[in-house]
Amino acid sequence: PRQRGRAMFSVTVRDHMMIAHSFEGERFGPAQQLHGATFVVDATFRGPELDDTGILLDIGLATEQVHEVVGALSYRNLDDDPSLGRNTSTEVLARLVADRLAERVAHGSLGTTPGQVTGIHVTLHESHVAWASYERSV
Repeated sequence: PRQRGRAMFSVTVRDHMMIAHSFEGERFGPAQQLHGATFVVDATFRGPELDDTGILLDIGLATEQVHEVVGALSYRNLDDDPSLGRNTSTEVLARLVADRLAERVAHGSLGTTPGQVTGIHVTLHESHVAWASYERSV
């Protein structure tokens, strides 16, 4: 018999951020110059079980937490923060947002019990035709 993967529930909330940055390296061509980018941010929280009230997490709290994480990056020149690394690509930023959200889940900021949310998937949409994602366990 075929084994099936473990079933998961997921809840996604959306926000956006506007940043400025530049890239180092010839492969980036004109993007080596300071430029702006607007990202639509989708944060998906996953877990195998619902709580006693029939939800994976409180969508309102998730929306607030995503807004705080994204807001901390918005309207900033990311080149000014050496802790972010030299090339804040869409992939790097997706990982950063996922990691910061995972910390908040671990600290109970989304109102979940430990182990209720087991994974996070963050997608940053650069445009209607291009996006990058990062997925991690909590």
